[in-house]
Amino acid sequence: MDDKAKSPGRRKFIGDAFSLGLIGAVLSKSFFTACTPSGERYEAPDFPIKAPDGPPLKAGLIGCGGRGTGAAINFLNSGPNLQVTALADVFQDRLDNCRESLKKSHNVDIPDQNCFLGFDAYKQVIDSDIDIILEAAPSHFRPRHFEAAIQARKHAFIEKPAGVDPVGARSVMATGKMAESARLCVVAGTQYRHQHDYVKTFSKIKNGAIGDLISANCYYNRGAPPVIRRQEGWSDMEAMIRNRPNWAWLTGDSIVNLLIHQIDILNWFFEKYPIRATGMGGRHHRPSGNMYDFFSVDYVFDDQKSYHGMCREIDGCTNNVSQVIYGTRGYTNCQNRIMDYEGNILWEYEYPTDEDGLPMDRVPVSPYDQEMINLVTAIRTDNPVNEADTLASSTLTCIMGRESAYTGEDITLESIMSSNLRLGPEEYRMGPVEIEPVAPVPGRAPSS
Repeated sequence: MDDKAKSPGRRKFIGDAFSLGLIGAVLSKSFFTACTPSGERYEAPDFPIKAPDGPPLKAGLIGCGGRGTGAAINFLNSGPNLQVTALADVFQDRLDNCRESLKKSHNVDIPDQNCFLGFDAYKQVIDSDIDIILEAAPSHFRPRHFEAAIQARKHAFIEKPAGVDPVGARSVMATGKMAESARLCVVAGTQYRHQHDYVKTFSKIKNGAIGDLISANCYYNRGAPPVIRRQEGWSDMEAMIRNRPNWAWLTGDSIVNLLIHQIDILNWFFEKYPIRATGMGGRHHRPSGNMYDFFSVDYVFDDQKSYHGMCREIDGCTNNVSQVIYGTRGYTNCQNRIMDYEGNILWEYEYPTDEDGLPMDRVPVSPYDQEMINLVTAIRTDNPVNEADTLASSTLTCIMGRESAYTGEDITLESIMSSNLRLGPEEYRMGPVEIEPVAPVPGRAPSS
């Protein structure tokens, strides 16, 4: 193994230039903001169902897997005069599959000279004639891709999470500040913030529908992810990236990669972030990689209110992807319903009706399309939106829970904001990687 590929110790705590105050930053210029002057009634934003027309906007896709290809299609769906003109990935087959999907869905031809391969391919996409990056590479690489795009003055869509470690998440925070100063638009892949029913429910809760918020629970319990077995000729690096759902340095583990959606919803509705996490987890079934099978974490706010988060990836168990918030006068599933404690429905979101006048069970626009509609609308109306901070803050919340489960220690927001923990190799190349397939053991995993 190459010494340059060695990763640092599990956790180190050092002084950091980032202020803890970054966590609570809210960008009031955005039409997605939840802030209102004290005493005023909050009105949910009325999202457009299509982005307005305007001069052509060209997007470059970084990361051509399933989510990246989906993001490119969502972008093309979102309005007129939109183009995807450049692609980047580390694998030729993913580039080819993405090109084929774009051709089939929107008759888009990406020429060979605009398809870039390798770990530095993102630079070539950014340097091409584009206006927007669609960042959907494995999460470990997101902070450096995002920083390069903003330095080149490109607008950005960045998938969740913001990164896999404190160093990466704080980098996204800092880059988000650069984007704000440059009046660049940044929309994140936390799509529930762009989903009509969630946004309307948030407005009800913010206006006091269930009284003061007390506590909450959230869940992302599903079956085991697929395992991509190593093939002859694959290097350590290729085998890891192709088997990405099972390596913590690429995904952040399931609490960061999956439960971030529900964690972000709770942080959004509470309008603040927890300051301490106490968690546990373990690994019993995964046949590859170094991730846990399950996590269970208690999060505590500065006023001692709390919520609990659980995620599990094990076949044969009860699946559940949901959240509930409890208030002094009732509770909500955050999506479409508010109840009192006697079981009465206080409010339900009214879904659109079909051609027969019957209510449908979905919002008028897919949230994956809606986040792109909102991005393009913000650009074309010169009304900058910036979700980098909220994405990075919720990512750090999840990292707090993961590190507590890994080490068996309580983890505070203050410690995670000064942590020098960085996951993954120092050098990116298709060769050996010195990261062992051994999961951390609570009580034994290094904490400094």
